[in-house]
Amino acid sequence: MLNFAIGDYVQVPYKSGIYIGELIEDRNDKYLVKVLAVIKHPLQGDLHHPKQVEGVLFHERKALAQYEKVTILKDVITKYTDTLPDYGQSLKTAVEKSREQLSLKENAYNQEALKALKTVEESYYIGRHYS
Repeated sequence: MLNFAIGDYVQVPYKSGIYIGELIEDRNDKYLVKVLAVIKHPLQGDLHHPKQVEGVLFHERKALAQYEKVTILKDVITKYTDTLPDYGQSLKTAVEKSREQLSLKENAYNQEALKALKTVEESYYIGRHYS
């Protein structure tokens, strides 16, 4: 495990997404991280039954919001050293990558995930300035 300092930029997994954040508080075996950008958009659907659509509750999963704070275990955090991207642009890029991946193969899961992603994406831009 690397040593980090408050204020460091880090890459963190959270649920099925990956984010860039700033360390804002040390909480023993965890850090409190403020989200600054999205690297990988969360997967759509039931995380306990991945890639399934029959007999499961198909969730629409949004990415964490800009400046949202989350508690992350220290041992899954890595240092982020690249240029910090704009949150809105990073979110848009992450959604586009997710859509491209889902469009590669036509099956029931991917079709449901694309619908859910479209709904989630539309909700991001209502009253916000992400473009």
